[in-house]
Amino acid sequence: MEAGKGVYNGICMACHLNEGQGIANVFPPLAKSDYLMEDLDRSIKILINGQQGEITVNGKKYNGAMPAPGLDDKDIADVLNYIRNSWGNKGDKIVTEAQVAKVRAAAKK
Repeated sequence: MEAGKGVYNGICMACHLNEGQGIANVFPPLAKSDYLMEDLDRSIKILINGQQGEITVNGKKYNGAMPAPGLDDKDIADVLNYIRNSWGNKGDKIVTEAQVAKVRAAAKK
């Protein structure tokens, strides 16, 4: 978890803030986020490719862009494990490098 916390603090915290609360109407929360927790592969894809366009998180609409942070498979697994098990999130699966690599390979096809 410490490795994921380091990635979060270095890459994600500037927009999603120190407790994952995000900024209302600008950056969606990661804390207690239905959007984040409902589809693990989608979360992996967002960290690989970035996100653009309208999404709904916890009943609120956000329409912005998040550039791909350029993380390797290990960093993506680490940061997702950290986020999915922090601030009230209860991740039921451990994200592995192999899983991230599989999603990355499928996205290239």
